[in-house]
Amino acid sequence: MIYITNTVEPLKSVIRKATRQCKVFPSDHSAVKVVYLAMQVAAKKWAIPIHKWKLALNYFMIKFSNRFTDYQ
Repeated sequence: MIYITNTVEPLKSVIRKATRQCKVFPSDHSAVKVVYLAMQVAAKKWAIPIHKWKLALNYFMIKFSNRFTDYQ
């Protein structure tokens, strides 16, 4: 449990910092975009590989297929 908590807390702070700049989002889709981009920037700084990242990447490739031109 501690391993998961220690991993989630920095991610929560990255998301909190990204969403704090814009208090009101015009739509849910724009909020998802902000969180997605914040996670992309944060992932470049992580040294430990993300648990089950391949599964998550497959989901993101389906959901945001137009953004994954490097993998096609």
